[in-house]
Amino acid sequence: MNLDTIKAVYFIGAGGIGMSALVRYFLSKGKKVAGYDRTPSELTEQLNKEGASIHYEDNTDLITEEYLDPETTLIVFTPAVPQDHTELTYFRRHGFEIKKRSQVLGIITRFSKGLCVAGTHGKTTTSTMAAHLLYQSHVDCTAFLGGISKNYQTNLLLSKESPFTVIEADEFDRSFHWLSPYMSVITSTDPDHLDIYGTEEAYMKSFEKYTTLIQPGGCLILRKGISLQPQVQEGVKIYTYSKEEGDFHAENIRIGNGEIWIDFVAPDMCITDIQLGVPISINIENGVAAMALAWLNGVTAEEIKKGMASFRGVDRRFDFKIKKDRLVFLSDYAHHPSEIRQSILSLRELYRGRKITVVFQPHLYTRTKDFYREFAESLSLADEVILLDIYPAREKPLPGISSQLIFDNLRPDMEKSLCSKAELVDALKDKEIEVLLTLGAGDIEDDVPAIAKMLENR
Repeated sequence: MNLDTIKAVYFIGAGGIGMSALVRYFLSKGKKVAGYDRTPSELTEQLNKEGASIHYEDNTDLITEEYLDPETTLIVFTPAVPQDHTELTYFRRHGFEIKKRSQVLGIITRFSKGLCVAGTHGKTTTSTMAAHLLYQSHVDCTAFLGGISKNYQTNLLLSKESPFTVIEADEFDRSFHWLSPYMSVITSTDPDHLDIYGTEEAYMKSFEKYTTLIQPGGCLILRKGISLQPQVQEGVKIYTYSKEEGDFHAENIRIGNGEIWIDFVAPDMCITDIQLGVPISINIENGVAAMALAWLNGVTAEEIKKGMASFRGVDRRFDFKIKKDRLVFLSDYAHHPSEIRQSILSLRELYRGRKITVVFQPHLYTRTKDFYREFAESLSLADEVILLDIYPAREKPLPGISSQLIFDNLRPDMEKSLCSKAELVDALKDKEIEVLLTLGAGDIEDDVPAIAKMLENR
């Protein structure tokens, strides 16, 4: 099927962050767009306002006539949707062209210069930062992002002229194997999604295969210290980066008064006195990777300085909701032990001597089973932990797997409790809050406005 000749696109799982970028893309191309999602959200409501037609009941009677012609309709689904989904089953039985989100993204970007960011964590912030650096420069870009950019209030940036497309390369379900990167950053390879891969070795092999897809003439920008053995094609350069070492790195790091300033060092030059628009320590390393991509593709030193200072971050990534002298509240999408560790350590650095209270909603039964000890170790860096029930997403419960496993392995001398999501706001009312951090990739974000309102009114 030629994407230029289709008239209608129907999405199953339309409200996912990656899927919604494709919804917006096809709307921008003048296609009719509709679909299903399990629950309404701020994002699905926004998509409806932009011209999509999304419903929330798995019911073929709700599919309108313009999406029932197999000759002119493309069906796009996310692997998170159950295989027995009624609407998906209907389209399969009636001979429709059905593709995964990652396949469609691969087709759309095949004839552009893909600047891809992969990794267990850090990829959303790094790719959004890189997209901002290019988009606000003379180079420009299109971008499919895994989060909502605070600079642009969207996860899709469009350019009519630029040959570059910035892409968040997702390893879930081996999605990134459909891409053809011109250049790629790999931020981390800590094992994850073992429900898909089975073993750590298989997870690493998947990243190795991904490195073979980088096109000759391009390059791989690999975080220094990753154990990955890249298998790049002839004609692909390999660079390393990190916070303070590698071909690309930072020097003269200055942290204080709520600001971070660095010098950016590349193999052939140095840009001094760069201010981070989102001043947290992990963004030094994320910024080095993003600046490396930008520099290698023609963004000037002045444009890099301007872009780094004006970067406003990504929704749900170290996202401050209240920032006062006596009270700080922020939410973060972190849902892997390494991400949680980095989030808490970043807060320790910013707010030395303050009590840090963390609310964590584990994401997936399988991930909890595989990493409950590591979760507990990372969460134990906080002063107080409140654990919510596991958010199941696409999974059914596993016997004996609950938040209790993490709770039992937390530091014994710390404040800790188990709480239902429904009771969370009330539970927080009686707490002495200095710095509050909510963590998780599930629906904990739905409670953030109520928590912020309660804290402001207290």
